Amino acid sequence: MQKFYRVRLTEEERQELQALVSKGKAAARKLTRARVLLLADQAEGGLANSDPQIVAALGCGRATVERVRQQFVEEGLEATLNSKPTTRIYERRLDGKAEAHLVAIACGAPPEGRARWTLRLLADRMVALGYVESVSHEAVRQTLKKTSLSPG
Repeated sequence: MQKFYRVRLTEEERQELQALVSKGKAAARKLTRARVLLLADQAEGGLANSDPQIVAALGCGRATVERVRQQFVEEGLEATLNSKPTTRIYERRLDGKAEAHLVAIACGAPPEGRARWTLRLLADRMVALGYVESVSHEAVRQTLKKTSLSPG
């Protein structure tokens, strides 16, 4: 099969990757990517292994090898080895007002027939009272942990 992304390392890049791998003092992801690049190198003096050979040698997935090849060709060595910081923004389910209501409910008496509040009961009560549209028991747990309260 014709390779779309051909890895051709310069001598300088090859030495940098070999030094990184031989030290072994880096994140596992970074070391795996460095090994993939070294094995896939088709330049003069490179190993030029095929994807199935690289997969067998490193025990990683075929898609990983393909992605590393593509990223190296498109973005370069530095971008391939070092992952980008996340740009994801996590939306809070409970704002300050909703947290205050949650704490008040948790400090109050548990429902009839219950000895204590459970996280799921608290989440259901918050939705039933209309303080939030939806909330998971995990969000309730994290909020109560942050405020040093326990349901019960």
